[in-house]
Amino acid sequence: MTLSLALAAAGLAQAAPTTAEVELKPTVGSTTTGSVRFKQQDGQLQIDADIAGLTPGVHGFHLHEKGDCSAPDGTSAGGHFNPGSHQHGAPDSAAHHGGDFGNITADASGKASLHLSVPTSQISLDAGAPGNIIGRGVIVHADADDFVTQPTGNSGKRLACGVVVAGK
Repeated sequence: MTLSLALAAAGLAQAAPTTAEVELKPTVGSTTTGSVRFKQQDGQLQIDADIAGLTPGVHGFHLHEKGDCSAPDGTSAGGHFNPGSHQHGAPDSAAHHGGDFGNITADASGKASLHLSVPTSQISLDAGAPGNIIGRGVIVHADADDFVTQPTGNSGKRLACGVVVAGK
């Protein structure tokens, strides 16, 4: 009987989500929209984004501290998510903010996509992990991230904002 109760209780424990998503909505004066999907598997967090309504060219794309898009200009999302207390940098540099996803490039029709894989030791969907991204904000910027300027890469105005929501 005790073993049965233990097994039943274990079955009721909630497993960490393996997916999450973001609906990007435009900030004031912008037409930028999009969706971001996260999938955690085999020690990696896969990030896939599709964005529209951009000017052709390069735009900064970051995970921010707060999942708060209430300010018309998106500043309520705070700065870049940085659980490791690193300097800002490119996503392929040895040390960078967990939220440094780099740049996306919009084509002539204003559409961009991103496919990125990040180790779950940096950011993850695991509840209680320092790098947990659930409830954080995703921002698309007007300008390219220069990967040098501290602390945010000089990416300019925030064009779209969305909150990371756990999937099923």
